[in-house]
Amino acid sequence: MFTVLMSLEILICLLLIVVILMQSSKGGGLAGTFGGGNVGMVFGVRRTADFLIRATQVLAASFIVLALVINVFFLPSRTAANVESVLSKGGGKNAVTPQLPPTELPGAEPPPANGAPSNPSPVPATPAK
Repeated sequence: MFTVLMSLEILICLLLIVVILMQSSKGGGLAGTFGGGNVGMVFGVRRTADFLIRATQVLAASFIVLALVINVFFLPSRTAANVESVLSKGGGKNAVTPQLPPTELPGAEPPPANGAPSNPSPVPATPAK
């Protein structure tokens, strides 16, 4: 049953993609790429737009409902017996927390690397004559 519902979900997904791409937007959209520009010849321009809008609504609603049905009824449920938390595994006692280097404030000078004074003199040294 799960396989049948998943196959139906994929089919609805593909149909929804095709119907959305067949609709023409104000700028023409992708409808002309797939021959959607000629769809208006079958039903008439206005009736084609109404049909595609209605098909999009029906397919989208069925996609959402089917996804919820598959999730609620066919995916494994999580009961209290088989739920295991990361904290309940006991990793907190023996786990080593990595220490991150301290962050620097924006605009702050980095600490000196080779023992140079941390506050250089603001006055530049005068060159010898």
